[in-house]
Amino acid sequence: MRRFTPAVLAALALTAGPTSVPASARTGPASLPASAHTGRAPLGIDHCTATACHFDVPPGSYDVRVVLGGAAASSTAVTAETRRAVLPETAVPAGARTARTFTVDVRTPEGEPTGPDGAPGLDLALGGAAPALADVRVTPARHARRIFLVGDSTVCDQPAEPYTGWGQQLPQYLRKGVSVANYADSGESTVTYLGNPQLWDTVRPLIRHGDLVLVQLAHNDKTTDETTYRTNLETLVAGVRKQGGRPVLVTPVVRRWFNADGTLNNPTALLVNGLGVDHPAVVRSVAAARGVPLIDLTAQTKALVESAGVEGSKALYLYNEKRDNTHTSPYGATVFAGLVRDGLVARHLVPKGAVRVG
Repeated sequence: MRRFTPAVLAALALTAGPTSVPASARTGPASLPASAHTGRAPLGIDHCTATACHFDVPPGSYDVRVVLGGAAASSTAVTAETRRAVLPETAVPAGARTARTFTVDVRTPEGEPTGPDGAPGLDLALGGAAPALADVRVTPARHARRIFLVGDSTVCDQPAEPYTGWGQQLPQYLRKGVSVANYADSGESTVTYLGNPQLWDTVRPLIRHGDLVLVQLAHNDKTTDETTYRTNLETLVAGVRKQGGRPVLVTPVVRRWFNADGTLNNPTALLVNGLGVDHPAVVRSVAAARGVPLIDLTAQTKALVESAGVEGSKALYLYNEKRDNTHTSPYGATVFAGLVRDGLVARHLVPKGAVRVG
């Protein structure tokens, strides 16, 4: 069994501290100008306060360049829209400046597809131990590659702390030129995602040639028989390909449900439903049969959680806060998002130079 030490977990997460700011803090100052972006000139720091920025832009992909630092030593993290981590906490020495870039997907609804619309435009929030923003520039992204996410509550842009989906933390691992369009939604199964017009019927027409579409649906397929589950996955794959996109199947993250021997070798942890449907096995089978890239998050999170142990793994989930062994903490979601990043690079789905590591 691979052993993950606390130091390794911290490295995977980039930061062990909080990586987001409450959504209530993400409001721009009413006294600052917020005219619609015409694309003729970048929007800048005059749209910011000490803790947040608001840019009145229409839906789309936007490149953001931030310059961090100030007279004193600083440490700044940036979140966007509904608590999306777009830049990990970055330390800058006193008197120095550091530039970072990333690309943000702006849409309505800004979070879960079946949730509230949220605030129009682009909102950024500054967090970290000692945030300091020296400058910011926002411009329309001309050639951004998009990664669509289709999934459930373990993936989605969760609206309220401490709940955090791994898709919510994935953007911080990506550099300018790649954006995450997270259309995961709480409570969805393959059946409901295909059946709700706000979900697949909305996402599919948005997919363009070359877009990646990561699909992780299993946690809520508790009463779905194997034939239906397999057919639904194949339908999603075919729909992505028909639009010119590239499907990627992702097996579900494990539940933190230990046996007495310290393993997760049980149906609850490994997502085998009451009908005996082994969801990860079916996902692997469909990927192999249809020639779809596979990120085996079940196997990876199983190894990581078992290695962390009964006590150490509590921090990855919301056990301490909610006695929840399914949903991840901001820390756990960041670690799991790092595994997805590694899978994308290993399968040559995104260039190595397009991701942040270490």
